[in-house]
Amino acid sequence: MAEHLNGWKRHSYYFLENDRALDFFFLQWQTGALAKPLWTHAAHVAVSACLTYEHSPETALHLTRSGIIRFNESVGTANTESSGYHETLTRFWSGIIGNFVRAGNFPARLEAVRSAVNRFGEDRGHFRLFYSFDVVNDRRARREWLPPDLAPFHE
Repeated sequence: MAEHLNGWKRHSYYFLENDRALDFFFLQWQTGALAKPLWTHAAHVAVSACLTYEHSPETALHLTRSGIIRFNESVGTANTESSGYHETLTRFWSGIIGNFVRAGNFPARLEAVRSAVNRFGEDRGHFRLFYSFDVVNDRRARREWLPPDLAPFHE
């Protein structure tokens, strides 16, 4: 159940409590110490928002991509053509979250992350507005960027 606090919804996301919690979460993710069940869609959104707030779009995407691959390997998730890392969805979400964070002109990283998680953390299926089932499930989509086939998206 969502609780409203200072304009953001909280869904038991410990990493949104304060800067220290966000730093700890991000460090756990970077080092592969984050427990696999904590790597939720909202956690993906938080990582992308952190990286977007601190880096250029290209650098944020690169760090997100390499970080997800590294994290998957650290928790035993194989990055193959049928599981693990997905290039198309990573680029899609990095673009959506990046646009949101940059447009928000947030004064602090925690505010940017909270806002992004509030907007997208529970909207795991947002990509379905842009991609058909067949495109997302194409094995090529895991390896390389495939453009949306249902609606345009601009990174």
